[in-house]
Amino acid sequence: MTKRKLKKPVVYSLYALVFVTVFGAIFSIESATTPSLKEPDMEYVSKIIIEEENTPVVAINNTIHRPYDNENVKILKDYYDYQDEAVEQENSLIYYEDTYLQSSGVSYGAEEPFDVISILDGTVSSVSENNLLGNIVEIDHGNGIIGYYQSLNEVTVKQGDNVVQGQKIGKSGVSNIAKDLNEHLNFELAIKGKLVNPEDYYDRNISDLEEQ
Repeated sequence: MTKRKLKKPVVYSLYALVFVTVFGAIFSIESATTPSLKEPDMEYVSKIIIEEENTPVVAINNTIHRPYDNENVKILKDYYDYQDEAVEQENSLIYYEDTYLQSSGVSYGAEEPFDVISILDGTVSSVSENNLLGNIVEIDHGNGIIGYYQSLNEVTVKQGDNVVQGQKIGKSGVSNIAKDLNEHLNFELAIKGKLVNPEDYYDRNISDLEEQ
């Protein structure tokens, strides 16, 4: 038998064929034994997310507050109501220069001067000084509500200022029309153009006034 010698190109081709066959077999075995990993479901956002600054939320209180927060403050002079009893009306009269005047507000006092505060949010309509009533701050509280803070010793706001409920607007003082009351605040409240008894409206929500 005559032996044939393979040419080098043929030998190289056989080596390559064997290599490919072995490598393919190994790859097939690994694919069969290795669990397939699926790409997790993801949602892609096309917009850039911008972190916004935290903005404080201010709760708006629509309940009418008293014009002071001092526990020692008491009523010195009542609002004059034509429907009240004679005894109550007597305590609602102001005696000035031999004349009795009907009180159109309520006078509050304490042994010591006290801070006078705004009953609601609002805008200072005017700040004035009256010979009889002393320093006066008028605040438009909106919804037809106007507060007149009278007999102030000092004033910490000016015309055009925006105030918030509970903000200090001055201190109690004295007035020529009621010197016997000493340090006090005379507070008048007008609702829809009519002076009313403030004591009837404290702790009431302004939404209730719209029904009147």
